[in-house]
Amino acid sequence: MNDTKNRYVTVLWEARAKPGREAEMRAFMTAAVTPSRNDQGNIDYEAHEVEGQPGTFIIYERWENRDALNRHLSAPRMQELVPRLLEMMEGSIEEGIRILQPFRPAR
Repeated sequence: MNDTKNRYVTVLWEARAKPGREAEMRAFMTAAVTPSRNDQGNIDYEAHEVEGQPGTFIIYERWENRDALNRHLSAPRMQELVPRLLEMMEGSIEEGIRILQPFRPAR
């Protein structure tokens, strides 16, 4: 990664609900979106369910810089949400995280 403090950071996070917990996880994620949108440095924070794959969720996030993302991830409410989320989802949170680096073609 070659991001700098002055460069925005985009995160895609994908998670799959355990069988039978799809609606519970959807409701949980819905409730978590608005507080994250209000975190300092947030540009965009949207939760999605993959069409044709019920229970597969993707969160698309954009942050002003890496420091803003790190503040979000270390917020006390996030530390409280993680154990509850792990009960509902398959695998680990880290498995679904992708940090995207913007680039543009040379002119």
